[in-house]
Amino acid sequence: MVVLAEPRQVVAPGELLAEGDHLLGENSYKIGNQIYSACVGLLEVDGNRVSVVPLKGGYIPHVGDIVGGRVMDIGLSGWTVDILAPYVAMLPASETEGPRGPRRRDLSEMFDVGDMVMAQVLSFDRTRDPLLTAKGPGLGKVSSGRVIQIQAAKIPRLIGRKGSMISMLKRETGCQISVGQNGIVLVWGRSPEGERVAVEAIYMIEREAHMRGLTDRIREMIAKSPRMEEEVAKQAP
Repeated sequence: MVVLAEPRQVVAPGELLAEGDHLLGENSYKIGNQIYSACVGLLEVDGNRVSVVPLKGGYIPHVGDIVGGRVMDIGLSGWTVDILAPYVAMLPASETEGPRGPRRRDLSEMFDVGDMVMAQVLSFDRTRDPLLTAKGPGLGKVSSGRVIQIQAAKIPRLIGRKGSMISMLKRETGCQISVGQNGIVLVWGRSPEGERVAVEAIYMIEREAHMRGLTDRIREMIAKSPRMEEEVAKQAP
């Protein structure tokens, strides 16, 4: 088993990535025992799996994805939600927390047109629009914090290997961060300054996703933020 390109290296479509008994990951294809890149992106090697993280690209839903979406319309039994995909998503009333049956409140009292919601993709097979659920921790109407949007292709870099980048961001800024696979990110923290620094760091990750040493630069940027230094000093015993 031989990997012919360096991990985190920018690769081009058709570029040979590895030879031998490797597992095929996302955005790559295999001819014989050779694995090639299917797009422009960053090479990722996780154990025996070879993948490419695209530098650009839209969002295609997958079952289990957490997504952020804007309510577009209200129907008789649920909501139409824009999840920044080629497909409009449906959120049935039965997939939300609350009363059921004929006594159910007017749907607009739960989610109105224009509301932002965090939801999970329940089913999708490209023959029907994605079906969402808002049942579960952290899902439902977004009523606080800051909502930002980055390229969906950069979400894996924001999360990092085994969650390393997002864990560092939460720890260093003191913010809670909910990441949608479609590029919608919700940030809320103890202070407006913490939220501001977290948002700035997220945009920096989006801009520099292809560069090496990004985690260290992000940590340094957060540490050098004057107001964050004050926050740390206040929390010190």
